[in-house]
Amino acid sequence: MKQSPPRRRLFINARIMDPETGLDIHGDVLAEKGKITAIGKGLSRDEFADGKGIVDCQGAVLAPGLVDARVFIGEPGGEHRETIKTAGRAAAAGGVTTMVMMPDTDPVIDDVSLVDFVRATASAKSPVRILPAAALSKGQNGEMMTEMGLLKDAGAVAFTDGRKTIANSQMMRRALTYSADIGALVMASHRDPHLGSGVMNAGINATRMGLSGIPREAEIIPLERDMRLVAMTGAKYHASCLSTAESVEVLARAKDAGRDVTGGVAVANLCLSELDIGPYRTFFKVSPPLRSVDDRLAMVEGIRSGALDMIVSNHDPQDVDTKRLPFSEAADGAVGLESLLAAALRLHHSDDIPLMRVLKCLSLAPARRLGRKCGRITKGARADFVIFDPDAPWKLDDTKLRSRSRNTPFQDALLQGRVLKTVVAGRTVFSQED
Repeated sequence: MKQSPPRRRLFINARIMDPETGLDIHGDVLAEKGKITAIGKGLSRDEFADGKGIVDCQGAVLAPGLVDARVFIGEPGGEHRETIKTAGRAAAAGGVTTMVMMPDTDPVIDDVSLVDFVRATASAKSPVRILPAAALSKGQNGEMMTEMGLLKDAGAVAFTDGRKTIANSQMMRRALTYSADIGALVMASHRDPHLGSGVMNAGINATRMGLSGIPREAEIIPLERDMRLVAMTGAKYHASCLSTAESVEVLARAKDAGRDVTGGVAVANLCLSELDIGPYRTFFKVSPPLRSVDDRLAMVEGIRSGALDMIVSNHDPQDVDTKRLPFSEAADGAVGLESLLAAALRLHHSDDIPLMRVLKCLSLAPARRLGRKCGRITKGARADFVIFDPDAPWKLDDTKLRSRSRNTPFQDALLQGRVLKTVVAGRTVFSQED
């Protein structure tokens, strides 16, 4: 919802954390006309004598607003699952100030008019920034390239076939070649449609449950192919959502070879494993699937070491009719915008990953990859930030989610770390007090 930013607001008594500079101090932040204009201890209150315009953070963390690089929204065509408006409200409640909308809609976002539609609707109805990604292939059929240059000029920030993996290697080569020519980012998913036709991670648990398995190779093989194509074309490439230990190794080798590649992981694959599925609980049926405990630990180590760059919600709302089914028939997907930060903070509280690193993977790293001027708490940066208590305990009540759908694997989970306020361009778009 586009509004003019307030002229001046002073956020006092905050623990200010900036992943770009490593700044971690207790102090104040001054925002003017949507920008951060001063950071320090004891900033002057003289111009706020009446108290108006001062926000007391009471010692809470003030960090860059989260930048979620993988969000599925139903609109257009699937408004019963999620609209741009409800996704924006859910994002604000989760501390997300910018998100990338996947093109998996009906019709698919493969045309300039649809990019314009997303941008206009988001500007009018969403309290946070929504950046449209356009399809890499027309209709997401994996056979014919979209008009990438025109789509980029219209405002598409990246190109992806969303949930789908392009099986046609020649098509992928051409798309990467053209994307390199125009300086566009390709964001790919990795699940061989034939090898990966199962419903959960392949292994002893799938066998015991009588369910068809998705082998790790269904992810690794497409990723290895794409790394070779990136080497051929010099393209800018992001592996959207990895889930296996060997995938992390493949990506790390490509980085060591000087390729312009980055990788992300869904927060569910960092916090959960196939063991959490329990008695065929379909809210744990996601894509990529929850893998083994060893794979989960490898993803955590990938984030800690820098082999992986981003943590995403992989927000994929599904309605009751598609989730309250036998496990083999239920749709993949889980909502995650409102639990993204708290779930990621589990890695901090378990001492697996430092808090600053967690924040970098949630904000600065995706902002840089997308070429956005956010993800920082520095003078001159956008006044987009989240204020949160990293230690506040709470229980996720799915009936109180702002998302239109309720399919969360963190239903009734005890979480630690709560968003208190979300600020976009200096204006509070969410407050726990409201």
